[in-house]
Amino acid sequence: MSQISFRRLPILAVGMFTLVAGILGGLLRLGLPIPAQGAYQLAEYHGPLMVCGFLGVVIGLERAVAFGKIPGYLPPVITGLGGLSILFNISITGGQLLILFGSLGLVAVYGAILRIQSSMATGVMGIGAALWAAGNLLWLDGHPLSIAALFWAGFLILTIAGERLELSRMRLPEGFVNVLFVAATSVLLLGLLVSVFTPAAGVKIAGAGMIGTALWLMRFDIARNTVKMTGLTRFVAVCVLTGYFWLALGGALALAAPEWPAGFLYDAVLHCVFLGFVFGMIFGHAPIIFPAILNVAVPYSPVFYFHLALMQASLAARIAGDMLESPGWLTLGGAANAAAVGLFLINTIMAVTRGRSTQSRPDR
Repeated sequence: MSQISFRRLPILAVGMFTLVAGILGGLLRLGLPIPAQGAYQLAEYHGPLMVCGFLGVVIGLERAVAFGKIPGYLPPVITGLGGLSILFNISITGGQLLILFGSLGLVAVYGAILRIQSSMATGVMGIGAALWAAGNLLWLDGHPLSIAALFWAGFLILTIAGERLELSRMRLPEGFVNVLFVAATSVLLLGLLVSVFTPAAGVKIAGAGMIGTALWLMRFDIARNTVKMTGLTRFVAVCVLTGYFWLALGGALALAAPEWPAGFLYDAVLHCVFLGFVFGMIFGHAPIIFPAILNVAVPYSPVFYFHLALMQASLAARIAGDMLESPGWLTLGGAANAAAVGLFLINTIMAVTRGRSTQSRPDR
């Protein structure tokens, strides 16, 4: 690694800024007395800030780096501007439109990649981006945020599943294994479609699709083998495999939901998917993604297990609070969720600092 890629840093900084804002919004929604400017805005748009303002920007930026062409950077830039527009209450509708345009741009990037080199994995990720765009359109059109959130979950599930499929493709047999993957993800897609018209039925079908996708990944992902290794490779595998557990649990809870949204179950399903599954992947892949985006080394350290363990324990406490309908446990778990993400950021920054210090040290 050499110089930091300062051209990409502002885009990533916007994503990280909305991440912090989204976390503060989540704490405010839990009833914690967080002193913050525009507290209502943070709490009201906690979900969109986390999913669109942070994850949409980071995924778009990562795809732009892989695409390698300047137009590929437009989607994360536009998405980031949309997130900032909502965060600072410049224009909610304007922010929604910008996020929609950013998601459509990401679909176009996947389309361009497919024209260069088609693959099942890229196609799956492209469908995921289309789900994000569909969710954004539903949100803009006035549908309940609970429906848009299901589509956003589908976006992230298929993006991650596609990436893991790409990593595992060399060891997977053709034929029936692919049929199982398509079947599981198709059930998820069917559930999302049904949810627009009949939310209670749609979320159950989507939940079954989540379970099927998680079981497929547990069985066929390369992480089953790499977890036996050491260092960063093992850490990534542990993050991935625990993420699949949370996805399966989120699917099971969605399957049990009598309606949508469903009170405490609504919180449990969303946070199993967005925190347990998605942030598990972020924790595992940050030491790989940040070097690709910013051209900085993120050396592995065993301390990475601390933020992973804190996330697992705090999410378990949160889900227990949901199941017991205990606001106390829910608040405790939610606050510790935020602490886990904060510890992740601190550990990552420390790793980057350590890596740059090692690079600048003269050879002896």
